Amino acid sequence: MNKYKYTALKAFAKQVFFNAGMADEQADGAALALLSADLRGIDSHGIARLSGYMRLVDKGRINPKPRLNIIHESPSTATLDADAAIGLISAPYAMQIAIDKAKSAGTGWVAVKNSNHFGIAAQHAMMALDHNMIGIAMTNASPLVAPTFSTSRMLGTNPMAFAIPAASEPPIVADFATTTAANGKLEILQRKSLDAPEGWIQDAQGNSSVNPHELSQGGALLPLGSDREHGSHKGYCLGAVVDIFSAVLSGANYGPWVPPFVAFLDPPSDPVGDGIGHFFGAMRIDAFRPAEDFLHHTDNWIRTFRNAQRSNPEQPVVIPGDPERECEALRRVEGIPLHPAVESDLKKLAEKLGLNFSAEACA
Repeated sequence: MNKYKYTALKAFAKQVFFNAGMADEQADGAALALLSADLRGIDSHGIARLSGYMRLVDKGRINPKPRLNIIHESPSTATLDADAAIGLISAPYAMQIAIDKAKSAGTGWVAVKNSNHFGIAAQHAMMALDHNMIGIAMTNASPLVAPTFSTSRMLGTNPMAFAIPAASEPPIVADFATTTAANGKLEILQRKSLDAPEGWIQDAQGNSSVNPHELSQGGALLPLGSDREHGSHKGYCLGAVVDIFSAVLSGANYGPWVPPFVAFLDPPSDPVGDGIGHFFGAMRIDAFRPAEDFLHHTDNWIRTFRNAQRSNPEQPVVIPGDPERECEALRRVEGIPLHPAVESDLKKLAEKLGLNFSAEACA
């Protein structure tokens, strides 16, 4: 696979967003949020999604010139109407509101409605780290997930992320879908013509499947745990909580009414809210205990777990965030690899918009 410089890919994404009608600052912020996924190795949510975002702009589902508006507020909370903005813009905007409220109230909580797909949750939660705060981010998503004991697609992959600062150790960053795997992982398998692992998906009749195209044929993703015997009811509960926090609380669409990102599904004709929903939190550490004490003990927690007895001498014990942080350090130097199918898709997008995209231009 060809590798591309982060700066070149970010500049290309910014130009695409700008051409779609976004203001320069918002286009830059959207590109930064998008490429953070590629840097951290979450290729399913990075620049591979760019043409999908443009498809939603063309269909009028993403507003490139949104007017973000707080419609309900208290000293520590707010509800934001994103005016159909791309989530790559509305999410950091909302997270900043949560951070600002936490500065004065100790904690800040923001629910968002009328938004769209926001990329990786970790990027938004990590904004709190610059302020020595704990950050939380979650979102509901395309209804592709069957609840335990069901064949109906009712929930999204509904990810959640937590970013926790430390003193001298790298921060703890946990970012995970509430399904066994995110839909983007299936898209990667489709590009590579590979089967999905057992426990990721089921067919339309509820039988286990390894076909990565199963969703477009009426199948469903499975909650975290894969089946009842392995704990799918727990993943189902997590996904339900994210849906309620993100959408029922904000006034966005929830459950099967969430407007889908995938091209093979149409938005429901009977929405129960506005757009998709997100939920963000920022917690000032010294609102709970002296910050230095917390940071010291977080360092101790990290070192203790990192030094836990290994089950495999060749495999270090991983702290949440380690793989992504190591991947980012490597990709900032060596570049970001793009699958040929993604390259082809981006070249078509560039040609459509009259832009230049090539391995030579972005190397």
